Amino acid sequence: MATELPRMHQEIIDQLPYESPFLFVDELEEVHDNGVTGTFTFSPDQFFYKGHFRDKPVTPGVILTECMAQIGLVSLGIYLLRAEESEERQVALSHTDVHFYLPVFPGEKVWVTSEKKYFRFQKLKCKVEMKNAAGKLVGRGEISGMIRNYE
Repeated sequence: MATELPRMHQEIIDQLPYESPFLFVDELEEVHDNGVTGTFTFSPDQFFYKGHFRDKPVTPGVILTECMAQIGLVSLGIYLLRAEESEERQVALSHTDVHFYLPVFPGEKVWVTSEKKYFRFQKLKCKVEMKNAAGKLVGRGEISGMIRNYE
């Protein structure tokens, strides 16, 4: 069983509808019916650091929100739909309400944890939290979206 979980986690990452430079998931540490925990390290050469901000790069909030959505919402949705065979999935973000408390700088690793609030009628809503390597809260909120398999 110990080797089964990491393989399943990698299969979920492989099914995400993103690729570099817009994939913000390095690893899924835990995945279950009620949530996900995963990580991402913001490499200093990410495209969005050039010019944001001049001489003092910081990760834009929209990118942090995207990271939270990819790990906490889309990865969980793929897991929840795992019993349904499908070549492709349709994903649409429908709502975010996220508050940030600390910046994320180039080279920092973050942990995202989500907790499923509900998944019905193809709409998934999760409570999400992002922490830095020191375990300090970077941001938290709720993200919802539509996720379904193509027929």
